[in-house]
Amino acid sequence: MTPSLSAVLIAKDEEADLPGCLDSLKGLVSEIIVVISDDTSDKTEDIAKSYGAKTMRRTFDDYARMRQASLEAASGEWCLWIDPDERMTKALAEEISGKLSTNLVRTKFADKSFVAFDIPFEVIFLGKTLRWGGLGSESHIRLFRRTKCRFIGGALHEGLEIDGRTGTMNGKITHQPYKDIADYRSKLDRYTTLAAQKRFDAGTRTTFLRHLRLPWEFFARAFLKLGLLDGYPGLVWAGLSAFHSWLKYAKLASMQRGQTS
Repeated sequence: MTPSLSAVLIAKDEEADLPGCLDSLKGLVSEIIVVISDDTSDKTEDIAKSYGAKTMRRTFDDYARMRQASLEAASGEWCLWIDPDERMTKALAEEISGKLSTNLVRTKFADKSFVAFDIPFEVIFLGKTLRWGGLGSESHIRLFRRTKCRFIGGALHEGLEIDGRTGTMNGKITHQPYKDIADYRSKLDRYTTLAAQKRFDAGTRTTFLRHLRLPWEFFARAFLKLGLLDGYPGLVWAGLSAFHSWLKYAKLASMQRGQTS
C-alpha cells in the first residue's frame, strides 16, 4: 500500500498566496491541514476549504506551537511542511510521488533507514531566482514521517526534532517570501521585533560594535558571496538583508535600555 501524505500549513491573511501553493499540491497529497491564526481577517479559510483542506483556527503563540498543532491534526504516514508563499516544483512532486509509490525505491524511502528528507529551495525576488549571496545552496527538511518528528523552537525560528536518519531530495521548492520591496518593508518590523525579543529572552546582549554589522553584512552578501551576480535583485536583497540584521540588534539594544520598540 502506498504511504499516505499530508500537507501541513499555517497561515495568516494569505488569500493572495495560498491558491498557488495549494494548486502545486494537486495530485500529490491525500490530505491538507491548514492551521489559521485566529486574527486572520481575509478569505484564507474559505480558500483553504475550497481546496478540500481541513482547517482549524488557533490563537497565535509562536511558530513552533502553531506548526505542531498542524502536525497533530494530520493523519498521513508522511507529512510535507510547506508555507503559502512556497510552491512545489513539478520535478519535486514527481520525485516524491515516485518514491512513495514505487516498490523499488520504497525500500530506501519508506523503511526505517530514513525518517525525513532535506529539500533544496529556490528563492525568487523581484522576478529573479537568486543563486548567489548565500542563497544558492539553501535547503530545509520538509518531508518527514509524522510519528518520528515534532516541531521545536519559539517565537520566530522553528525546526524539527527528528528521531532517525535524514535523506536528501533533488527536486526543489520555490519560495517567494516577498513580492516586492514594499512587501519586505511591511513584514520587517514584525520579524525583527520577534528576533530581538528571542535574543533578549535568551540573555543575549549587544554592543555598539553591532552597528558595524550593516555595512559588513552588505559587503559579505554582495561581494564575498557574489550576490552582485544576481544583478539588481541580488544587490537589493543584500541591502535589505543587511538592514534586517542591523535592525534586530538595534531593537535588542532598545530592550536592554528598558524601552519598547
